[in-house]
Amino acid sequence: MENAKTLIYDGSFNGFLTSIFVAFEEKAQIADIQKKTISQNGLFSEIETIFTHVEKAKRVWNGIQKKNHNAIKNIYFAYLSETHGIELLLYRYIRKLFANQASIHLDYSDGLVLKISQLAKSVSREKHRMEAFVRFQLTQDDIYFANIEPDFDVLPLISKHFRSRYADQQWLIYDVKRQYGIFYDLEKVEIVSLDLTEIYTNSIQKNNRFVCEEYSYQELWNNYFKSTNIKSRINLKLHTQHVPKRYWKYLSEKREAV
Repeated sequence: MENAKTLIYDGSFNGFLTSIFVAFEEKAQIADIQKKTISQNGLFSEIETIFTHVEKAKRVWNGIQKKNHNAIKNIYFAYLSETHGIELLLYRYIRKLFANQASIHLDYSDGLVLKISQLAKSVSREKHRMEAFVRFQLTQDDIYFANIEPDFDVLPLISKHFRSRYADQQWLIYDVKRQYGIFYDLEKVEIVSLDLTEIYTNSIQKNNRFVCEEYSYQELWNNYFKSTNIKSRINLKLHTQHVPKRYWKYLSEKREAV
């Protein structure tokens, strides 16, 4: 009997899709698919290292997209949830997708389909929150900078929104939780790594890394926010549902509440 395999990949989405290609090509029994950085040897499984191959990844992507456009979106969003064991769940989901003639992505009676859909919706919700809650600060280098700390790895999903909205400005959005960012140089968006010794939240204390005028703008926005609030109509429970407290330290309008 052939031993089950554990596939180890480099942690990229293309690497994951390459792993799916190899699993189908070899018709292997898959025990698990793991990132190289967190891989653990299985007691009864054979280890196979997967080297990312962009063309193979594209073939998997195009094959799923041809099968069902909504399914490929769910797969990508669910992958970015970083849920423990998500790779194996998605492998099983993809196998089920190709094994059925009918579309399965809306069959919520299937526990696996429901789980992937729920994860994708959670990531989508976080994407929209980040698009609404990013607050830039202008640095001395004339770059608009923002820290974020999302629950999921949504930087790849918000890049298009900010490139379109702030096309005439250089900006950098940095995920302090995952220690990488996206930088727009007026022409293209690139992934960057920074060795930050300080997290730049909405502190009242001024920082010489940012232009002086930045704090005047923040104060103006903070005063506007307070002036438009009607105390008798404040529903804090509803407000925190829409603007969770974990985001407040990065919002200039919440400067005094943090």
